[in-house]
Amino acid sequence: MNRAYYIAPIIDFFNEDSDNIYGKISGNFDLNSQSIQQSNAWKSQIRILKGALEGFQGKIYFEFTIPRMGKRVDNIVIIDNCIFIIEFKIGSAVYDNYAKEQAFNYGLDMNNFHEGSHNKIIVPILVADIAPEFHNNYYRSFDNLYDTINSNSANLSKIISDTLSYFKDSETIDVDYWENSIYKPTPTIIEAATALYKKHNVEEISRSDAGAENLSVTSECISEIIDFSKVNNRKSICFITGVPGAGKTLAGLNIANLRTNYNDEEHAVFLSGNGPLVDVLREALARDKVKTGKEKNLTITKSAASSQVKSFIQNIHHFRDASIRDMLNPPIEKVTIFDEAQRAWTQEQASNFMKRNKGIPDFNKSEPEFLIDVMNRHKDWCTIVCLIGGGQEINTGEAGLEEWIRPFGKSFVDWNIYYSSKITEDANYIRDGNTLTILENRNATKKAELHLSVSLRSFRSAQLSNFIQEIISNNAIQALDIYNKFIKKDYPIAITRNLDTARNWLRNKAKGTERTGIVASSGAIRLRPFGLNVKAKIDAPIWFLNDKDDIRSSYFLEEVATEFDIQGLELDWTCVAWDGDLFYDNSKWNYRKFKGTKWQNISSPDIINYLINSYRVLLTRARQGMIIYIPDGNPEDITRPNYIYDGTFEFFKNIGIEEV
Repeated sequence: MNRAYYIAPIIDFFNEDSDNIYGKISGNFDLNSQSIQQSNAWKSQIRILKGALEGFQGKIYFEFTIPRMGKRVDNIVIIDNCIFIIEFKIGSAVYDNYAKEQAFNYGLDMNNFHEGSHNKIIVPILVADIAPEFHNNYYRSFDNLYDTINSNSANLSKIISDTLSYFKDSETIDVDYWENSIYKPTPTIIEAATALYKKHNVEEISRSDAGAENLSVTSECISEIIDFSKVNNRKSICFITGVPGAGKTLAGLNIANLRTNYNDEEHAVFLSGNGPLVDVLREALARDKVKTGKEKNLTITKSAASSQVKSFIQNIHHFRDASIRDMLNPPIEKVTIFDEAQRAWTQEQASNFMKRNKGIPDFNKSEPEFLIDVMNRHKDWCTIVCLIGGGQEINTGEAGLEEWIRPFGKSFVDWNIYYSSKITEDANYIRDGNTLTILENRNATKKAELHLSVSLRSFRSAQLSNFIQEIISNNAIQALDIYNKFIKKDYPIAITRNLDTARNWLRNKAKGTERTGIVASSGAIRLRPFGLNVKAKIDAPIWFLNDKDDIRSSYFLEEVATEFDIQGLELDWTCVAWDGDLFYDNSKWNYRKFKGTKWQNISSPDIINYLINSYRVLLTRARQGMIIYIPDGNPEDITRPNYIYDGTFEFFKNIGIEEV
């Protein structure tokens, strides 16, 4: 992917024939989708910038790519100590808020993810060429990124000159270093799925620094296993593990993208039992397909777009049900990627469901065993890829990793097994020693490349998942140490007893279109007095995708998402609302479930584990920072005594989290 369609020193740009410049820009563009409007816009930009940049020394870039966002900014101009992000709206007489935010978001992305732009003055400029002159002030928004400046075609040169004078004491930018520095994006899973569906590869949309290299290494390892299986007519299963936010879903989507080749009869599908994740990703892909069609002057209906994306991302239960209806033939897919495979059902849960909902009285397999059996119908080769989150089973009947391995203790002897080295080292993955014995007896192949060890979600602190692990393990001293060394400086965490304070904190922290939202445990029943009703089901695609003007979106901080809604997804900034289902008292964590009119202690180890994992999920959903809201108790309400909130509040204060 070219960094820009046209790059030149300003003096060369000024002296070069405008038609030649236009030819170079348009030559990099898809001619089939190039409109007259786009052509005229480039010609106008060239004319305006030639007039505005006369006499300046620096460098200019046309259509500079922003890989994480899948977009290109109209122009970047670097002069002295300033990076100007210039977005044109040719023919516009108004400074549209959407366009201002668009320019700002480009600047925010460069500030966060482009190494050469870190700590440099970044000034977004919206050029509405026929708009009236606007009086601007310089407001620093975040780091050295400033709010968008408004300009028309006549005063752009003066605005650039005034800006350079305003920041004259800042360090001059080394343009060569800036141009060749690393771009290290960390896309949201929604952005990643959209980019991959457009046939970008994972290297283009993901971080390229050494700390996150294993995302590409893991994808390459899986591809090699698939190739070996295909060439040698072998059946194989692979277990990928990773810390929360490490990119397991991204790796799975990348494999589905790379290994779908209908000409070679190689079909791959990404399968998930996580309904909200499937719904959100499908809706995002369909919306983007319609939008891209409009940009290319093509009419694509929403229903047609939705139908097309279903072959890329499917609900695992639909795949299972189709395989039950046809019990003989193999599926068309040769490569199946099961996301959050640890959440597949035990035999008991699967049998009860099949008897109750499908009218099958004698279903005697766990969901993993049945799905392996389905792929085993292939006569030649196939590959199953299981994406495993350690300690993320959050619902009754979820089998965990063990249930995927147990079938190989008695069947499927001709399969090759490949597993992450972390499986045998971390008790969060396998708690049953007999399961480890199966791996040893089958001569399964251990591969370190199948573990994703670095969190990409929390790009400001890769240590967040370790910090949360120490919290839920009641290791306060270790949590304090990690917080002070790795978290406090780069990943804001706050705590409050006031919900409105939490909402204001989120609004002040979020910049541009950075997404905010309130999350809480599905067992947080007594947050209802504060207007947070976890029993009121959100519409996940609307909550995660709709804009700030939609009261149903996460931005409005009214509807609350639970662990079931948000697992596998993420927000930039979250408020984690805490209730009495998990509370700290007498130097330990206590576990309760609200039933009827009161709290009841939980004694079942499995149910306790689900509750712990629920809070692990909630505390690892924020990419940039979070605030923890712990309400005050109410002595007049027997369901909200002070001690079930105060102890938790003091625990977080004792590990260094500051109150606001």
